[in-house]
Amino acid sequence: MNNFNKENKYIRAKERVDELKKFYGNLGSYVVIVSILALINYLTIGFGYMWFLWVAFGWGIGVFFHALKTFDLNPFFGRKWEERKIKQLMEDEESKNKWR
Repeated sequence: MNNFNKENKYIRAKERVDELKKFYGNLGSYVVIVSILALINYLTIGFGYMWFLWVAFGWGIGVFFHALKTFDLNPFFGRKWEERKIKQLMEDEESKNKWR
């Protein structure tokens, strides 16, 4: 049983590291690509019309929601809520089967 717990913890930690890697990859790509687009915008037409901000805004929304998911900042349906709900459903199921 002890090996199972260690293995389970390892798997959860590995999944967490994978989530963090994906988020930081997304964030790094965002910073690099938006910076390159800003430079292209400046070199071609100056900052008279900053079209690169459309990309920065759209992709930024995606990065924001990715951060909410990665760092469990969702107040409504985060990991804590999910764990509580699973525990509640398991207890409900156990109490139903207990009386059969």
